Amino acid sequence: MKQVAVLGATGSIGDSTLAVMRCHPGKFKVHTLSAHKNSDKLLTLIKEFTPRHVVITDKTAYKAVKSTCTVSRVDIHYGAEALNAAVKASEIDLVVAGIVGNAGMSSVMAAIEAGKTLLLANKESIVTAGSLVMPLALKTGARIIPLDSEHNAIYQCLPETYQIGNRPESVAHLTLTASGGPFWNTPKSDFPQITPAQAVAHPQWDMGAKISVDSATLMNKGLEVIEAHWLFNMPVDEIRVAIHPQSIIHSMVNYIDGSILAQMGVPDMQIPISHGLGLGQRLTNNAALLDITEIGQLQFYPADYEKFPNLKLARLSIEIGGIAPAILNAANEEAVTAFLNNEIAFTKISDINDRMLNSFTVEKVESVQQLIELDQLVRRQTKACIASLR
Repeated sequence: MKQVAVLGATGSIGDSTLAVMRCHPGKFKVHTLSAHKNSDKLLTLIKEFTPRHVVITDKTAYKAVKSTCTVSRVDIHYGAEALNAAVKASEIDLVVAGIVGNAGMSSVMAAIEAGKTLLLANKESIVTAGSLVMPLALKTGARIIPLDSEHNAIYQCLPETYQIGNRPESVAHLTLTASGGPFWNTPKSDFPQITPAQAVAHPQWDMGAKISVDSATLMNKGLEVIEAHWLFNMPVDEIRVAIHPQSIIHSMVNYIDGSILAQMGVPDMQIPISHGLGLGQRLTNNAALLDITEIGQLQFYPADYEKFPNLKLARLSIEIGGIAPAILNAANEEAVTAFLNNEIAFTKISDINDRMLNSFTVEKVESVQQLIELDQLVRRQTKACIASLR
């Protein structure tokens, strides 16, 4: 029975992970749960899964859980340092990194330092710190299985002997598919009038507001290009993007002999998560089985880099290197927040991202602490830039 640490247990990745684990009570045991603020949901999960350890990073929520938890033999801890220590426990077999944003980076690094098998759903640790994460994983022998549907699809389509972080020699290029969001077929002249409500109405995936806006601007796909660059050690010009509105093919691997291997499935995160938990072995889950006769046809279109400049900026950040992807990531988060708050127009998101990407001297990534401080600086300057537009 595999002992599993589920980080970000009360979020969407945590929900899907635990849903798969419920299907296989004889294969997996929850060793550690982590959460930030959702104490009520966490208490329910503690009662159901009786983990050995629970880590909470919000002090108020920690006190609430500590004072009300009635499950015996559960150690409840507080803070980021406790979380880093928890994922290094020798008895843990799998670490599911489902904490969103920079808050999850430290625990990802801790798991890699300990040589764990890491089921990775935290984008930021690769987008901003790929130059730290991937060499460390190769050094410690940590195994990284990406959980993003696109990168997991690529991982499934690579040879069984492939080790993440190496350049797959038999591969000509990778093709990431993108739903295109709600506006891929909308005239660019209509973009200034797009509202937050329209932008978060994703046609295929049920996601949070920020990720939905990123999908609408194709920044989400741009960040995935950055991830693919680091995860698979692929040059940026060998990572392509195709608009695929049905979201059935999640990505493709184009081999040097002309073959293309693609992974297909309904849009449901339980599919890549069950693949990760099974370490490549197929596990049942609650996702619907795909009936291709109901789909009828699959469509593909080239990505429009002029219409969606965020995709171009993401590629540029790889070429610039160093801290550039971290700058772009932080600036974009602030710009999207401003758009959702009706402070800027939809088209200003990419304008602000472009300005911020060109406002900093590029440095080499040296440490997680450097990236945390940079993130704070970029956010301050981005907010000032947004204020100047009002």
